[in-house]
Amino acid sequence: MIILSTSAYAQLITVLVVFVIVLAVTAVVTKWLANYQRGKNVGRNIEVIETTGIANNKWMQIVRVGKTFKVLAVSKDSVTYLGDIDPSELKEVKPDGSKSAFKSMFEKALKKDKDSSVDTEDKQL
Repeated sequence: MIILSTSAYAQLITVLVVFVIVLAVTAVVTKWLANYQRGKNVGRNIEVIETTGIANNKWMQIVRVGKTFKVLAVSKDSVTYLGDIDPSELKEVKPDGSKSAFKSMFEKALKKDKDSSVDTEDKQL
């Protein structure tokens, strides 16, 4: 059995408090930097609409330049212009859709976890 003195408890609590403070400061700074970066790109004429990986270190991007949409092949060493796309050919993706899709998958996973824990409890009885 390990016996801790009061100074050991004080050190443990101090380390935990410092850890929580560091986590809180990190979260606040990260959120501030994300908002700062997002704010820098507001009102610009160039915007990356979509990116998809096609190979290791190679991507295709749809980029809006003014009112036209361009398709680019981007790799580690080069960017290649592939052509223009008519805006009517693009599918509109709702930004909240990905969050709700993740939310539904997360809820399904939680439900499966609860169901499996109930099953194991039933088997133990």
